[in-house]
Amino acid sequence: MSGVKLEKAIKRYGAMQVIHGVDLEIEPGEFCVFVGPSGCGKSTLLRMIAGLEETNGGNVIIGGRNVTHVDAADRGIAMVFQTYALYPHMTVRENMGFGLRMNGIDKATIKSKVDGVADILKLEDYMDRKPAALSGGQRQRVAIGRALVRDPDVFLFDEPLSNLDAELRVDMRVEIARLHQEIGATMIYVTHDQVEAMTLADKIVVLRAGHVEQVGSPMELYTNPSNKFVAGFIGSPSMNFVKGVIKDGQITADALPGLSFAAPRSAVTLDEITIGLRPENLTLDRNGTGLRVEVVEMLGGITYVHAFTAGGERLVFEERSLDLPKFGDQIGVILSEADLYYFDAQTEHRIRS
Repeated sequence: MSGVKLEKAIKRYGAMQVIHGVDLEIEPGEFCVFVGPSGCGKSTLLRMIAGLEETNGGNVIIGGRNVTHVDAADRGIAMVFQTYALYPHMTVRENMGFGLRMNGIDKATIKSKVDGVADILKLEDYMDRKPAALSGGQRQRVAIGRALVRDPDVFLFDEPLSNLDAELRVDMRVEIARLHQEIGATMIYVTHDQVEAMTLADKIVVLRAGHVEQVGSPMELYTNPSNKFVAGFIGSPSMNFVKGVIKDGQITADALPGLSFAAPRSAVTLDEITIGLRPENLTLDRNGTGLRVEVVEMLGGITYVHAFTAGGERLVFEERSLDLPKFGDQIGVILSEADLYYFDAQTEHRIRS
């Protein structure tokens, strides 16, 4: 196992800089997920680690070795791409062993490695099939197996589940988590899906426009976001944000009728503040007013109620009761002040007590 370290890593395309001096350390054996919206630079950063993109400034260090200007083939990494990239005329066994064969590894060693990986990935029954005879999830397992047989120092995954349907995505997510537990290798995984990030990662790196917004464990980012962007990106449904007004040291909000809260000491000089509320921390007040129910999403064991103020601000409630409001109902909100998050309305930075 090897760790990965980025020291002020920079990437430019001509005059345009897309990665802005990223500093990051990934410990040996850690499962690290890069997450962020499309265009934030997460795949570019992964490809810089892989050596598929030139690093224009800073250093890439793998296993204590500076590989910034080392060819991709000599970095000790293996990469699983968004597309399976399997050879259609080869069997599963041939696909998995192809890279080893090209490197001149003897047949007995190849067979031993391929059989061992097939056992880990539960592919023994498919070794003589060709890709066309496999499901999407089975093809992705073959692509992962092709990386595993190389016994690399670091595994890199570039949105490997994005081409699968919803059920297969869940199954493969479990497979990858189990694989990491079994082999304990260092893995870096790119996704725009924060659910994948939360369920797989030891460490999450949240990126926006080529900058690292926050690094931490899934629950650290969920419970202690450093800014509004991270708070809104981590969590599904995302955190509610409503406009608050500060007057005489008290915060009130149109979306929270009848409620007021003491402003944090560091915010008393502000006129406006953004209040963040997780859907699971909100309770419907059927006797209250100020919010009108517009959408009720019933998902079985859980329901999401979308309610709006007269000014168009929205609150999403997580409900587990069967006694649900209907479209057009007037409701209020019950909450605990301890569950509120505050953000500067201008800078979007977290405001703490």
